Amino acid sequence: DVVTLADGDDLEKVRDYQADGIVTTRHDVALAVLTADCQPILLADPAAGVIGACHAGWRGALGGVIEATVASMRALGADQIKAVIGPTISQANYEVGEDFMDEFLVENPDYQRFFSGGPNGRPMFDLPSFGLFRLRKAGVEAEWSRHCTYSDPDRFFSYRRATHEGKADYGRLISSIAL
Repeated sequence: DVVTLADGDDLEKVRDYQADGIVTTRHDVALAVLTADCQPILLADPAAGVIGACHAGWRGALGGVIEATVASMRALGADQIKAVIGPTISQANYEVGEDFMDEFLVENPDYQRFFSGGPNGRPMFDLPSFGLFRLRKAGVEAEWSRHCTYSDPDRFFSYRRATHEGKADYGRLISSIAL
């Protein structure tokens, strides 16, 4: 789901709403996304006065949250959208199972290009490249910050790293954008 918060909307509208995307034209709010390996995607069309943010893990990205966020921004008048994918897990650290890869290949066999063989003979998924692909296919100019959450424990939280280390909690990163 994507929430739209337009000028004049009551802020209470979004307090208890659960969504993976939010867009706004308001200058008095900041949009934020919490992540711990998933992609935080921040989007903007400053000329149109529209911003957006979405949480795009593999399931959300495959399910269309990126395109839904872009469509919601366009509905508010955005047409020159630029985006950045913030810190997220990189392919070098994202080992997955065959069943995971199959979910993508059932959707589109060409998605094979986002997987490579890993050191244990298991697929390695390239989440940020998949996010960039989906953004660009939606007509959005986009880039990735090139920060891997897993490989930089001094700067970023990582669910996967914490799980591998047997930690009880893993923390969260917050990415935000405002007009």
